[in-house]
Amino acid sequence: MAELTKNQSLVFDALSKAHGPLSAYSLLDQLRDHGFRAPLQVYRALDKLQEAGLVHRLESLDAFGACAPQHGAPETHCHGLVAFAICDKCGQVNEFSDTEIEARLNGWANRSGFRAEKTTVEIRGHCAACA
Repeated sequence: MAELTKNQSLVFDALSKAHGPLSAYSLLDQLRDHGFRAPLQVYRALDKLQEAGLVHRLESLDAFGACAPQHGAPETHCHGLVAFAICDKCGQVNEFSDTEIEARLNGWANRSGFRAEKTTVEIRGHCAACA
């Protein structure tokens, strides 16, 4: 992967330090003191970070989060199926991967002739602390 630009680094750092997903406008507000003036600056950085597999978009929240490091390797990021468990009460988001679910979805796609380009699963409910 190519080195990150200044804007990409700032957006990635903000997402990495956040306690949960952030909207593009929340990122813009946080990064105004660093020269961000327009939403397009944030969206461009987010697009490139998503392409690099460093950031995920949570569709149902219209927000973004830094990809969780995989299996203790901070430089390794998700490129296959990504799933999120989202607590509707406290807002906690847990990212996980499941090879069985990924295999079943890929099997369906192959049998159906569907060419999947991105798969994201979001499970909404309550975390253990809120249940």
